[in-house]
Amino acid sequence: MSGSVRLAICATVATVAAACALLPLVDPASWLLQTALLLAVQSATGVVARRVPLPRPLTVAVQAVVTLLLLTLVFVRDQALGGVLPGPPALHEFALLLRDGADDVGQYATPAPLTDGIRLMLVGGVMVIGLVVDALAVTYRSAAPAGLPLLALYSVAAGLSDGGNDWLWFLLAAVGYLLLLLAEGRDRLSQWGRVFSGGAPHPAGMPPSGLAGARGGSALAPVRTGRRIGVLALGIALVVPAALPSLDGGLLNRQAGGAGSGSGGGTISAVNPLVSLQDSLNQPENREVLRYRTSSQTTQDLYLRIVALDQFDGTSWKSSERHVTDVPGQLPSPAGLGPSVRVSSIDTSISAADWYAQNWLPLPYPASRVQIDGRWRYEPEGRTLVGDRGQTTRGARYRVTSLLVEPTAEQLADAPPPPPRLRNEYTKVPDSLPSVVARMAREVTAGADNAYQKAVKLQDWFAVNGGFRYDTQVQSGSGSAAIVRFLKRKEGFCVHFSFSMAAMARTLGIPARVAVGFTPGTAQADGTVSVGLKDAHAWPELYFEGVGWTRFEPTPSRGTQPDYTMEQTPSGEPSDEPTTEPSASSEPTAEPTASDSCTPEMKKLDTCGGAAAQRPDSGASGGGWSATKVTSWSSLAVLLVVVPLLPMLWRRRIRTRRLDGSGGRTEQDAADRILAAWRELTDSAWDFGVLPDDSLTSRSAVARMVRVAGLDAEPARAAQRVAAAVEQVLYAPRPRPVPGVADDVRLVLAGFRAKAGRRERLRALLAPRSAAQVVWACGQRWSALVERWGFARWARWASQLRFPRGQRS
Repeated sequence: MSGSVRLAICATVATVAAACALLPLVDPASWLLQTALLLAVQSATGVVARRVPLPRPLTVAVQAVVTLLLLTLVFVRDQALGGVLPGPPALHEFALLLRDGADDVGQYATPAPLTDGIRLMLVGGVMVIGLVVDALAVTYRSAAPAGLPLLALYSVAAGLSDGGNDWLWFLLAAVGYLLLLLAEGRDRLSQWGRVFSGGAPHPAGMPPSGLAGARGGSALAPVRTGRRIGVLALGIALVVPAALPSLDGGLLNRQAGGAGSGSGGGTISAVNPLVSLQDSLNQPENREVLRYRTSSQTTQDLYLRIVALDQFDGTSWKSSERHVTDVPGQLPSPAGLGPSVRVSSIDTSISAADWYAQNWLPLPYPASRVQIDGRWRYEPEGRTLVGDRGQTTRGARYRVTSLLVEPTAEQLADAPPPPPRLRNEYTKVPDSLPSVVARMAREVTAGADNAYQKAVKLQDWFAVNGGFRYDTQVQSGSGSAAIVRFLKRKEGFCVHFSFSMAAMARTLGIPARVAVGFTPGTAQADGTVSVGLKDAHAWPELYFEGVGWTRFEPTPSRGTQPDYTMEQTPSGEPSDEPTTEPSASSEPTAEPTASDSCTPEMKKLDTCGGAAAQRPDSGASGGGWSATKVTSWSSLAVLLVVVPLLPMLWRRRIRTRRLDGSGGRTEQDAADRILAAWRELTDSAWDFGVLPDDSLTSRSAVARMVRVAGLDAEPARAAQRVAAAVEQVLYAPRPRPVPGVADDVRLVLAGFRAKAGRRERLRALLAPRSAAQVVWACGQRWSALVERWGFARWARWASQLRFPRGQRS
């Protein structure tokens, strides 16, 4: 294989390796296979153009044209001339796809669905990067600058991902770049002359025995040094970031502290919790986030609220930019809460996990007093506490006094209209919201006499009688198109239910926003309550004058529906009455959940009763392992155990085959067995530190083994008998079969073990040096395969084009 071809292959591999960093952004990952195939065609075009040869700029131009034709064939063949040639209609379709892709990127959170627009942006972008890398590294013979486009590709992907497996994508990208640099270094070194092997040719019929000087000549010293430097640099790049303190973790997972310091002033910026909330719900392990102890007799309504999303712009729900102040000793009375509503005060002590770093403080709503150390600021509109100048919840311990607001259905039904300012702000819907949302809201709430009855009808339609299904694996999306898709498919998780109910409530003139936080959690034996990642939740809050912001629960099998939504039928239609299943947990009990009596198998089959049936994924603190988790960890364990043992297993198998006395009984069979035993002897000596040397005769090689290994008399004589048998096979006119050669080799092997130390014996057993021959053999076979079926045919074809038959000199 020529140096140019090797460089081209490494450039393609480096580009694909860097593109792997984009895998977490889109689901499914089938686009990467398609990209790899197209990159291979692009690279092969460059190889052919350089073999012709074409001028360097023309080579790049030809590759660019082929890239455009490939993209046309894959994405806009219906608008292209002949399905390949891009005319004005095809270019216009490209523009439309890119525009749709940009819109999809703004609409969806990661992992986004693989729409045609996103696929074009991914495949086309990676192919452009691949073209630049191939041009720099192969055409212009400068591999080092090719790292810049690779770094740009990795940086874009790393900046958009959630950071879960950044180390893996960095490792792949770094290994690809190092391969490219090593290939260029080998090519440059080869231009100074052939790398000489230090040994003599192998005798006919005598297979190579090992290292033989050719592998260890001084000419390869620069290559070895470069490899060591590359491995060292890669190791430092991986270890140093891992040793630095981590700043991620937790629901929302955003750094958006208040600006400014001191009293007054400062703002908090918008946040989109969709990505982290879905990631939290899909975690394989319900890792504990918070643990609290409360004075409340029941925790079914003790939702821990983080932030309120009050702005819907048609693309996403997010929190408005608000003014923040110092945290007052006593928080103001909740907006809209009147004196006639029953209110009780509860105290809750909360401790956050050391790994949970969140800028917003989870609080029971509405909190009236918060005692916490640190730089925290208060946002009055949403009644939230936000960290200032990097303050997070990591390891926080705090005490909250909150109000348990218990309105009746009559109070909510008789609520007067909200204030005009509040109504105008919290009933806004974007012009882009499809009319089907408002129409469906009117159909669902038909017959309701007031805002309360409409709200209950919406909640029951989502949670009970609308045919919706809870599924955390549904593709994310919070914009208008996502709402319409959710209402049509009727499957999603809490974000879809809360966002859709809030949007529909706004179309009915009911002030609405979305709260993000945690459901009450799972009771523990010591009287505390544990809140895990799977308790992450989103729910709508609707405003009623005289009561204030009021929680509703439209998500089926999650949380609990409030008592005030169950006490009165919104209308006289029997079909609208809530069933007993979702209301089973509304009866106050001394225990937060009934998940302790629900086994993991029951949760998986959704056969738990009571509150546990309503929250099948939130009480995982005592759950078992899923089949996927068991399979994954078992596979990892097998890999960790089996892979390190492969060299030992290979050597044992080879030794058994070489020293097996069975087989034919002809003179040739006997000679083959003697040569196989000799190869086993030299490889065993190599395993114990005696490097083979093909330039030595069998007697000289045995003498060297005996001297270096310090063999005793009996193993030394056995080794000499093996050498004599080899001489018979190689040099005698009619070789005499010598019996017992395999036994002599075993005796010498026992002598090696007896003279070696414990560490050397373990090295020879678990990591035999002679196993390097497997790598060399694979490399030789791959080179032969490529040379035979790969670019040799292209060279002959190009030669025939340049020198037609009969005109060759």
